[in-house]
Amino acid sequence: MITILGKTIINFIKNISGVIKLLVDILYWLIIGPFKGKAAQRQGIFNQMIFTGLRSMPIVFFVTIFTGVVLAMQSAYQLQKMGAVLYVASLVAVSLCRELGPVLTALVVAGRVGSAFAAELGTMKVSEQIEALETMAINPVRFLAVPRFIALFFMLPCLTILGNLSGMVGGYLVGVYSLNINPDLYIQTTFKYLEIKDIYTGITKSFVFAVIIALIGCFEGLNTKGGAEGVGRATTRSVVISFILIILADCIITSIFYFSKL
Repeated sequence: MITILGKTIINFIKNISGVIKLLVDILYWLIIGPFKGKAAQRQGIFNQMIFTGLRSMPIVFFVTIFTGVVLAMQSAYQLQKMGAVLYVASLVAVSLCRELGPVLTALVVAGRVGSAFAAELGTMKVSEQIEALETMAINPVRFLAVPRFIALFFMLPCLTILGNLSGMVGGYLVGVYSLNINPDLYIQTTFKYLEIKDIYTGITKSFVFAVIIALIGCFEGLNTKGGAEGVGRATTRSVVISFILIILADCIITSIFYFSKL
């Protein structure tokens, strides 16, 4: 029992130190080793932006619009008892911008993009393509991890904004066509109680979530062992660990904004 516990603690420390080292390497190549004159790497960043951003838009849209619909219906059930059904609009908007939009978008992207990062890099690792890059004096972190990190860091906030807007559309559909709220009044109430703080809180979370997803996906992929079975394990770990860290980071950031009164 003590041996198993000791191995678990050692592996945990190794993984934490490995993720920190990967983050330092990525920041090094971002600051010290820019992509000047590297057309292939710039193209790689562009391709990753298409994969992480544009191709994630449909699933983010449908997840958040249905979330807005459900949130509006559930909140209306209680607000109707108090004669305050009009405030469904502001409740949906604030809930999405501060909490549900960033978290749901990050979870969707972690399941789709984070797992893809781990699978792609893991396959390259077990097939010795990464060792081939090192043989050609090409740093794997610079060539593989940094473009994915940059792409996700800028595209996840954009997806979060899309998720917020589509969720509001879902709430609008319920409020106008089911609760018979005047369309103009619904829109006015939506933005009347939506403050700048609500928006930048969610956007700040999305940047942190992007770092988590990119780091975990790339770390698991670059440290894959055991052939095809190892790729499967790395993909599963990347999704599970990303989910846990996203919820943990959300709790911490929410506490910071709440207690600091920012």
